[in-house]
Amino acid sequence: MSANHNHSLGEKDRPAAALGLKLMRLRPWVQTAFLGVWLAPLGRWLHAIPGCVFHCYSCPLSSFACPVGVAANYAAMFPAVFEVPYLLIGVLLLSGILVGSLICGWACPFGFLQDLLGKISPWKITVPAWMGSMRYAVLVGLVIALPMILGARGIPFEDQIVSICRLCPAGALEAGLPYSVSSHLAGHGWLMSWFKTGILVVFLSSAVIIYRPWCRIFCPLGGWLALLNRWSFFHLRFNAKACVECNLCRSRCPVGVKVDEKVNVINCIRCLECTTCGAIRPALAQPGKDASRLDKADESSTIK
Repeated sequence: MSANHNHSLGEKDRPAAALGLKLMRLRPWVQTAFLGVWLAPLGRWLHAIPGCVFHCYSCPLSSFACPVGVAANYAAMFPAVFEVPYLLIGVLLLSGILVGSLICGWACPFGFLQDLLGKISPWKITVPAWMGSMRYAVLVGLVIALPMILGARGIPFEDQIVSICRLCPAGALEAGLPYSVSSHLAGHGWLMSWFKTGILVVFLSSAVIIYRPWCRIFCPLGGWLALLNRWSFFHLRFNAKACVECNLCRSRCPVGVKVDEKVNVINCIRCLECTTCGAIRPALAQPGKDASRLDKADESSTIK
């Protein structure tokens, strides 16, 4: 069957296309609803509880602690005070095992912001898939190793000149910017350093022409969640029998994943755009070793 004929079938004639279209209409509303969770100042006591999304602890409206900042703080304390962040580990393990990077695509406020910025320009620069590995360099280097090394030298995390929090665009946008604007309007000058202001400008500019640059290249939290995509309870399945080789799933994927060849890879943010093709379906079950294919016996586990 030719590709042109495949397109003439129309998405509505495919088994799962209707579900995919519904998910695409629903997604921005779910992302907006989650803003009410992460941006609801419910009290300072909630800051002791790490969230599962990338969101600055110092934001005036933050409810929960940033898991990346909490991990870096514990790493800095490790050489002097051996404390295991059980709550943080539990939150990250539970989130990853249940849904993997679905959090990135549907719940993360910083990811949602980048989605909105990306709508400004239809023209996008393609990012090679290998650049996603840089997230693990950030995770191991800036979140764990560097704070631990400096902490061993007696430098507390808040005094470390180079740290993930000082280089974080979310911190610049959600904390540095509102506090600096407030200070400037009060006549006290701009609080945020010009270096961090520059990081913010570069991030905002790049998010217009690169789809989710922070999520795909630098985010250590997204990198961790993506590691569990293969084994998470929520996952994607490809039904080869329903595939008509129209390449719709590839064309709809904003991060360039070839989902008809292999699903649940670490570069996938689980936006679920690919589910509009009819051959890719979300499923709820332990994917196991055959997560890239859907057999008839497994159809009952897919989301109808």
